[in-house]
Amino acid sequence: MKRYAYTILFIILLFLVCEIIANMIALSFILPTPTQIMIKLWDLRETLFLHHLLATFKIIIVCLSISVIVAILLAVGMNLSKKLEDILYPILLTSQTIPIIILAPIFVLWFGYSLWSKVLVTIVITFFPLTVTTFDGFRTTNSELKSLLRTMGATKRDIFIKLEIPSALPYFFSGLKVAIPMSVVGAAIGEWLGADEGLGYFSRRMMSQFDGAGVFAPVVVLSVLGILMFGIVVLIEKHLFKWREDK
Repeated sequence: MKRYAYTILFIILLFLVCEIIANMIALSFILPTPTQIMIKLWDLRETLFLHHLLATFKIIIVCLSISVIVAILLAVGMNLSKKLEDILYPILLTSQTIPIIILAPIFVLWFGYSLWSKVLVTIVITFFPLTVTTFDGFRTTNSELKSLLRTMGATKRDIFIKLEIPSALPYFFSGLKVAIPMSVVGAAIGEWLGADEGLGYFSRRMMSQFDGAGVFAPVVVLSVLGILMFGIVVLIEKHLFKWREDK
C-alpha cells in the first residue's frame, strides 16, 4: 500500500476533479459524474456481470489461448529457421498496419455475430506482441553458454529446452502483459462493431439511448477486468522467477 499510496491519492483527486467538472457542465448524457457511473453500475449489476461480462470474458480467454499457441509456434519456427523468419516476419509486421476498424466488419460479414468474428479481431491485435517478444527472447540467448553446452556434448534439443526456453520465458511474459490489455480492447471493439451481447455491445446500445453513465459503466468493468488479468499474470511471473532480484 505504501508503494502505491501516491497512485491511489492521484486517482482519488482525479475522481474529485471529474465530479466537480461534470457537475458544473450538468450534461450527464455527455459527461456523467463518477458517482452517476457507480450508481449505474450498481443498477445494472445483474445485466452487466451475469450476462455481458461473461460473454466478453469468453472472447478474451479464447483469443488469448489461441494467440499464445500461435505466437509460440511462430516464434519457435522463426528461431529454428532463418528462412522461415525471412518469410514470416514481414507478414507479421504487415498484419499490424491494417486498421482493425476495417477488418472487424469483414469478419462480421464472414462469421456473423458469432463468437469467432470477435475472437479473430482480438487475435489480430494480440498475437503480434506475443510473437515478437518471444522471438526476441530466443534471440537473446547467451551465445557463450550455447558454446559451453556444445562442448559438454549437449544436443540442439538439450540447448533448446535447457537454455533457449528459459531465456525466452521472461520475454514471453512481457508480451503476455502487453497482450492482455490489448485483448480487452480488441474484444470491446469487436462487440462494438458487430455483436448481440458483451460489454462493448452494451456500451454501444447505451450510446444510442443517450445514456452517458450507461456508456461508461461497461468501460469501467472492462478496465477492472484488464487490471485483474494483468495482476494474475504478474503473480504467476513472480512465482516462476523467484530467483530474479526485484528492481
